[in-house]
Amino acid sequence: MLDVTEPVLPGFTPWPADLARHYRDRNLWTGETFGDVLAARAATAPDRIAVLDPAVRWTYAELHHRARSMATGLARLGIGRGERVLVQLPNRAEFVEVVFALFELGALPVFCLPAHRAAELVPIARAAGATAVITCGTHQRFDYAALAATVRAEVPSLRHVLLVLDHGQDSPEGAHDIAEFRDEPVDLAGPSAADVAFLQLSGGSTGIPKLIARTHDDYLYSVRRSAEICELDSDTVYLATLPIAHNFPMSSPGILGALWAGGAVAMTPDPTPATAFPLIERFGVTITGLVPPLARLWTERAEAGQPHDLSSLRVLQVGGARCQDELARRVGPALGVTLQQVFGMAEGLVCYTRLDDPIEVVVGTQGRPMSEFDRIAVVDDTGAPVAPGSQGNLITQGPYTIRGYYDNPEADARSFTADGWYRTGDIVSVRPDGNLIVAGRAGDWVNRGGEKVSAEELEAHLLEHPDVRDAVIVGTPDPVLGQRICAFVQPADSVRRPTLTTVRSFVRQRGVAAWKMPDAVVVVDEFPETGVGKTSRKELRQLLADGAHGN
Repeated sequence: MLDVTEPVLPGFTPWPADLARHYRDRNLWTGETFGDVLAARAATAPDRIAVLDPAVRWTYAELHHRARSMATGLARLGIGRGERVLVQLPNRAEFVEVVFALFELGALPVFCLPAHRAAELVPIARAAGATAVITCGTHQRFDYAALAATVRAEVPSLRHVLLVLDHGQDSPEGAHDIAEFRDEPVDLAGPSAADVAFLQLSGGSTGIPKLIARTHDDYLYSVRRSAEICELDSDTVYLATLPIAHNFPMSSPGILGALWAGGAVAMTPDPTPATAFPLIERFGVTITGLVPPLARLWTERAEAGQPHDLSSLRVLQVGGARCQDELARRVGPALGVTLQQVFGMAEGLVCYTRLDDPIEVVVGTQGRPMSEFDRIAVVDDTGAPVAPGSQGNLITQGPYTIRGYYDNPEADARSFTADGWYRTGDIVSVRPDGNLIVAGRAGDWVNRGGEKVSAEELEAHLLEHPDVRDAVIVGTPDPVLGQRICAFVQPADSVRRPTLTTVRSFVRQRGVAAWKMPDAVVVVDEFPETGVGKTSRKELRQLLADGAHGN
């Protein structure tokens, strides 16, 4: 067996040998690869549906054959074990086929979001040393083939552009239709379970995302444990609603959890109720996951009435950012589901509220770690533990939390302690029952006149205002106070527009300290979003820098 103390990929930081043995001895790391999992499901339930989208319906046997066929063709093209391949595909069945083909081959997908453009993709491709990119021709009127050509022109290591094309689309010069590389399957050497399976992108909201190397062993443990907690089985139909390359819809429990359990993966090309609700009815979807802005949109649509039968949907997960209590209370009654809060990160740690938790836990917390082998601590800025129940910086270790970023010593120095704890960047408190309450990101606090104001706390107050549909707090530079508090708000209707006076009066009546009062209110119809649909505080700050004025 491969010595896990040796790097299986240059730039990968392995777990210490004693910890690796500990995880293997306790059967957390089982020695399976993702290819092994798919092969086992195809052998035991070949005719069970594995993947659904509006145009595709594949069984496990079909998916397994297609993945092996594509792996054989990619090997013929010269893509080998350990090579890094950018995968930039929207939510469609071919994503699953491509990813499992690369797993079969032992090549490493580098998961990119459809929203990424050259400014992100070129540095990612360089950092990964990518040799190929697999993308679509066009999607939602954007030319991804041209984007891939731009990236290849800028990155010398990138040799191949492969396109997933729709019927009638042609490959532009210098690119290949990936369908040309579906050959009669042959047995390939494939990866070891200790090998790096893929590279993800960190969820940071500023700068170029850091690369996260995950092994078959550690990620499959995360997938398996998530599927167990979320009670997935062969009747599960998981709807990939968020961009599928993101960690949340990938593994928490996501598409990989559904496939591990022998259930089905369904795809929606966009997450709006107008598109997703009919697909929930059509496919009999049982579970899906949303970020808070989408959860609010779905809840409002359901509360207003809609014509589709959503009765198959049993669990709605909300994660990616803190779900405010006000929204959490409404989700279950509006959609007829059990709400499950999910708090986690691509670097590892995942927390869930359990499906049988009391409502006060489901509404008021972001859950507890999914594994008894997760280690968490809450520390102050010096690294010293805070008092029980107090807020502080969350740090963590565990069998599926990375020990370092891929080939990035500078980021490691910022994000990991000397003894291998990951600094998550989240401000949390831990209740006596072990459930976490997430106060926000470390950078989401406004330092106003030396007093730190929690954006999450103030947003929760604003969401109780009858004229406010949604709210986001950001800090803006001030020569006297250091930072001022700016509240971006979406109005509840087009008639009553919140003003600074009405907002401050409302917050004051709720007993909030004077130094937490907003200094400005900017009314907007929509918030800018990140590639995965979370509100982008970075872009809101840029709006202020560009001259957006509050009242």
